[in-house]
Amino acid sequence: MQQGSLREELDVHWRASAAGDLDAEHAIYADDAICDYPQSGERIVGRANLQALRGHHPGKPSNFAVRRIQGNGDLWITEYTIAYQDRIAYTISIMEFRAGKVVHETQYFSDPFEAPAWRSQWVQRIE
Repeated sequence: MQQGSLREELDVHWRASAAGDLDAEHAIYADDAICDYPQSGERIVGRANLQALRGHHPGKPSNFAVRRIQGNGDLWITEYTIAYQDRIAYTISIMEFRAGKVVHETQYFSDPFEAPAWRSQWVQRIE
């Protein structure tokens, strides 16, 4: 699959994720895809398990926004935010493709924090 096509597939995937369309969201994954959550030490094996896990999440996302997508060839990175019960999680997804399907994804989640006042003279505030 060409680079432009993968980017289009990612756009479809992230729109479906934001809309809560589980079938469209998971169409991008190979049947035997692996998804790792390093912070919790979990690995989900198989598209069916990944879709079931996300479909049974008790705190369904109330907001989902892609900030940027960067990639080339078979490796793509998406930076996005998810709101769970009015709490924002800053998230990075690293996806590895083979034959046009995601075979391995690693997701990192981070909570926001207040910037310390001592460094305010060197920084600009961003949304």
